[in-house]
Formats: sequence, C-alpha cells, structure tokens
Amino acid sequence: MAETIPTKAQLMERLADSFSGYYGDFTLAAADAGLSASQAKTLGVLRAPASMRALATTLACDASNITGIVDRLEKRDLVRREVSPNDRRVKNVVLTPAGEETVDAIRARMHTTHAALDALDDADRAALYDLLGRVFCGARGPRDTT
Repeated sequence: MAETIPTKAQLMERLADSFSGYYGDFTLAAADAGLSASQAKTLGVLRAPASMRALATTLACDASNITGIVDRLEKRDLVRREVSPNDRRVKNVVLTPAGEETVDAIRARMHTTHAALDALDDADRAALYDLLGRVFCGARGPRDTT
C-alpha cells in the first residue's frame, strides 16, 4: 500500500494542532509558576541576553508590551536589565538564577508534552529534532536548550 504524502495544508493543520497542544501545556505550567504565558515565553527566549528591541522582534509584539512584561519579571527577580557592552544606550535583559530555575521548572511541569516525547524511540526523537530544526530554525540552526 502506497503511503499518502500530506499536502502543505494538511501539514499546516497538523502543526497548528501540535502547537496548540504544546502551548496549552506550556500555559498551564506557566500559570502553576504564577506567570502569564507571555512572561514565561519571554523567560524561555532569554537563555542568552537580549535587548528590549530584540525581544520585541523575537516575540512579535510591540516594544511597549515588552517593557511591561520585563518590568513584571524584574519585580520578581527573574530578570535584570544591564547596559549593553557594545552600546551604552541599549539595555539588555538577562535571566537571573531564579529566572533560569523558573524556566526549568515550567518545562518540567509540562507533563503532557513530556509524555508525548517519552513515547518516541531514540530514532524518532532524532528525526523530530532534525525536522523541527530544518523547518523552523533555518540558517541559524536549532538552539540547544539542554
């Protein structure tokens, strides 16, 4: 029996379903940590320091929205602002040790996602990792968040 090759529309629908499940799991885990999904997502992209402008671009939101998110995270000592070593006019946002622990705790609480990934064998995990990197990371390559 010949394998049916999905259309782009079918792939996009599968991605939407997958991301919806992942995002739901992520949102619940963030709420358990007392954070909004936007706050948790901001922490997750800060494994490397980033300027406020870069954060706004990465998170696809207005710079004024990032300011509010960072203000709330800073009040909880999850991030801090530092002067950029390259341009003193630019403030970089940096994860604090508490912020790093919070990101790890959120990802650890994503039980549905963990169960789904645990159901994959090593070959399937490697293939998924490769495909996600090729499809979504493009020229910059997959980020290693281990």
